[in-house]
Amino acid sequence: MRLLERVRKEWFMVGIVVAIGAAKLEPSVGVNGGPLKPEITVSYIAVATIFFNSGLSLKTEELTSALVHLKLHLFIQIFTLAFFPATMWLFLQLLSVTPINEWLLKGLQTVGCMPPPVSSAVILTKAVGGNEAAAIFNSAFGSFLGIVVTPVLLLLFLGSSSSVPFTSIFSQLFMTVVVPLVIGQIVRRYIKDWLERRKPPFGVVSSSVLLMIIYTTFCDTFSNPNIDLDKFSLILILFIIVSVQLSFMLLTFVFSTRNNSGFTPADTVAIIFCSTHKSLTLGIPMLKIVFAGHEHLSLISVPLLIYHPAQILLGSVLVPTIKSWMVSRQKGVKLTRPTV
Repeated sequence: MRLLERVRKEWFMVGIVVAIGAAKLEPSVGVNGGPLKPEITVSYIAVATIFFNSGLSLKTEELTSALVHLKLHLFIQIFTLAFFPATMWLFLQLLSVTPINEWLLKGLQTVGCMPPPVSSAVILTKAVGGNEAAAIFNSAFGSFLGIVVTPVLLLLFLGSSSSVPFTSIFSQLFMTVVVPLVIGQIVRRYIKDWLERRKPPFGVVSSSVLLMIIYTTFCDTFSNPNIDLDKFSLILILFIIVSVQLSFMLLTFVFSTRNNSGFTPADTVAIIFCSTHKSLTLGIPMLKIVFAGHEHLSLISVPLLIYHPAQILLGSVLVPTIKSWMVSRQKGVKLTRPTV
């Protein structure tokens, strides 16, 4: 009974395993030109559905209330979309001399280029009791920024491995990402009251569509006889991902708690999660567009597929520790304030 409850709670993680397993058993179903026709159903319909869903679920009014905290937003966005990918690139120059699979290393670079997620950073910030409005704003704003910045970063750091013309990428991104997102926001204005009353399962819809994208991506991999993924590389990538997350969380903590930082303990919590988390929901569709037809697409996707559950697991484990730190710091600030 407890196992069933656990499976129900972690259904998306289980779904990823099942999707990859099913792709391994019968890859011909989900390959380009196969029965599922992923070149149409995934590349256009599935990706557009995810972003229409995002547009429908994003509460614009909640974002405007957090808009004034410019220093906090600048810190998070610069760390996420500039410092993170640049540091990852320098780190990967050192790792390039190791025997780790080169396409997994390129996958690590794509992780660095991704925008923040719309959900996990907000959920964990809320669980700790941090600045939730700032987390919502930066997750949503980072996602909007990522639509433009992430493809540019991917082409900047991995341009040689992409055979798709720049203009083709942006025209497809515009039609399958920007347009559905804007339409979702417009539709939301007219049915906002109904959405507030009924609370549709936006997360479940996006995650379900994402499983289909993951399944077809791995069908392409397993149908390609030239791809060989060694376990040694995979274990090392897992270790590197956890190390990178912990290092960056510590780094954001140190930067945001300096005496002259101007950030409150609640701000620091939002900074820790928003700066270090990366979006799988936006990331996989973007990789699918930027590396369309690339034979190593699924290997490039593997580090992002590992990073997503790792950030949720690691964040959940650290919630009690970060919460106790924040509460003690807030009490300390109250005690040191002079009484009038």
